[in-house]
Amino acid sequence: MKNLLKAGLVAFASLAATVASAQDTIRFAVTDIDGLESLQKEMGPFKDAFEKASGLKVEFFPVSGRTVAVEAMAADQIDFVLTGPAEYVVFNARLDAQPVVTWNRPDYYANVAVLDSSAFQKPEDLKGQKISFGEIGSTSQHLAPATLLAEAGLAYGTDYEPVFLKRNVAMEALIKGDIAAIGLNRTHIDQITEKFPDQKLRVLLKGEELPNDVLLASAKVPAEVVDAVRKTFAEHSDDLLAAITSTEENAKYIGGSFNAQVTDADYDSVRKMFETVGVTEFKEFVGE
Repeated sequence: MKNLLKAGLVAFASLAATVASAQDTIRFAVTDIDGLESLQKEMGPFKDAFEKASGLKVEFFPVSGRTVAVEAMAADQIDFVLTGPAEYVVFNARLDAQPVVTWNRPDYYANVAVLDSSAFQKPEDLKGQKISFGEIGSTSQHLAPATLLAEAGLAYGTDYEPVFLKRNVAMEALIKGDIAAIGLNRTHIDQITEKFPDQKLRVLLKGEELPNDVLLASAKVPAEVVDAVRKTFAEHSDDLLAAITSTEENAKYIGGSFNAQVTDADYDSVRKMFETVGVTEFKEFVGE
């Protein structure tokens, strides 16, 4: 009996060691970084800092967008994904992915802007006009600005014509009078101001702070691994933020923070934004 018990304990210890070893590495993707080279360049310093703080190894998994990322998670190829608020809603609906920690950036809110010289003074003046949004399905460039307009009494796709133009193209169209307004976030206003120094935008509608980018975990990741990741962000936030913002591409997070107390309910407002543009099922990305 003693030998049997001993053998059982050895087998259990061996199994536990195997499980622990399998959890030493987490597979990590970012939906808006295309390709392994870019991922290593933009997130390499974060990877090094996170590995040092957590004791876990990070294996980058490059994706070419949000659709590829959700398919990779469905195929159990990735464990954690850094993505935007609207994308999180789809990951959660399709795969029951859960938020782990938000990556908060300052001044993350949506605007609807017109040229300062424009005759449009009130939101209702935009009725019957063309309004450009950025990337279709983007929280801050599409869903939130459309919601601001809806709250001002302008129904999406009925009271105005939504079009989707890249920011510089949209600004040129605005100058020509081809569109009446642009939906965009504060960072984009700063970028446009730098690109078009002779032009000035006037904000017609400004939103509240938006739910932030979020690191989410696959439902298949063990709870103890998720807890370890969450704890690392909570206890080493300064070091991780310094590492993230050491690359120019992550400048949007300068002055930001992490929130390891995030819950799924924090993104209910984004679900309402989906409904504003006529999407009532959250399992597909808007526009795809």
